[in-house]
Amino acid sequence: MIIQSALAVAAVAVSSTAVATFPRSVLAFLAFQAAVLFVYLARVPRWLRIGLLGLALLVLMPLIGAYNGYYLEVATQVGIFVALALGLNIVVGLAGLLDLGYVAFFAVGAYSWAIPGSPHGNEIFGSGFPLPPSTFYLFLLVGLLVAAGTGVLLGLPVLRLHGDYLAIVTLGFGEVIRVLANNLDKPINLTNGPKGITPIGRPPAPFGLPYGEYFYFLVLLIVAIVILVNRRLEDSHIGRAWEAIREDEVAAQAMGVPLVRAKLLAFACGASFAGVMGVVFSAKQLFINPESFTFLESIGVLSMVILGGMGSIPGAVLGAMAVTVLNLQVLKGFSLWLNELKNAGVTILGFNLADLPTQFEPAKYERMIFGIILVLMMIFRPQGILPARRRQRELR
Repeated sequence: MIIQSALAVAAVAVSSTAVATFPRSVLAFLAFQAAVLFVYLARVPRWLRIGLLGLALLVLMPLIGAYNGYYLEVATQVGIFVALALGLNIVVGLAGLLDLGYVAFFAVGAYSWAIPGSPHGNEIFGSGFPLPPSTFYLFLLVGLLVAAGTGVLLGLPVLRLHGDYLAIVTLGFGEVIRVLANNLDKPINLTNGPKGITPIGRPPAPFGLPYGEYFYFLVLLIVAIVILVNRRLEDSHIGRAWEAIREDEVAAQAMGVPLVRAKLLAFACGASFAGVMGVVFSAKQLFINPESFTFLESIGVLSMVILGGMGSIPGAVLGAMAVTVLNLQVLKGFSLWLNELKNAGVTILGFNLADLPTQFEPAKYERMIFGIILVLMMIFRPQGILPARRRQRELR
């Protein structure tokens, strides 16, 4: 334990030094993230683990962002998708309800702040918009309640559906929300259609923080609350009921589990996390349109849950981090590096990279790489990277 404690401290120190020394290096930043993961998995005293994670996330990450703001942007995006993955993990991982339209709740939360938080609200309600920036915090609760209510509305007509049928209905629901957002610009202009809504107001940043750091700390706080709520739900009688429904609905009902209430609660809880993050996303981006909430976004969040391990909170966090970093950093960074070699006319094994077609850029194969990863995971590690203990025992 002493050796692992020393290694954990050294890993965080060395990786943060590497990023400070090479602020534009993708590999250095990946090493920092790997060090954070190592600290979480290492067998060290709990106080040391919490202290090192707090030091890395609350102190070192903002300092790294001061060297290169792009890293802070990536960390914020990771936090947003961590909350989304944890919400979907409740529906898919704990309750066993396959939801392919999860991004709809994200969209509902985003529009719930985008409309009153922008001048576009005047077209609907008359005058007095945008609302004061400080009301953003109130709309975090509004986004939560609106998304939770939307989750209940989705749950009501699909209570008797299972498996593929449930997946098809939720997929359709996600597309319905996107199409409505795309077409509700007449006769009353609610969403401004495909043009989107901008500018969306941002909340006042306390202590004069730059908005990059402010949104990072805000997302980190929300993620911490979401993880705490997930832990409490998982260990409660509600979580036990969800797991019973996932394993066998008939047996769960025979043991007195209220199927209707438990399923509606699963949809509402999962949707509420997406609604809160939708509000944050719209304020952070200053602009949203229906193309921000496509079916592929739902598939991306689902792949995070599957990759990390369904039903596992650490797995959902790791899956969200891996997929987001792969998308925003690894593939795009590799494409930029390859383009630099092409522009320099580098020759490898007698082949001039300047002749390499643009169709071979790695960033264009993002979805294909996700697909390959998921196929390999299902073949070699179907339980996920950090699976829940019960699911790991079942698959063994």
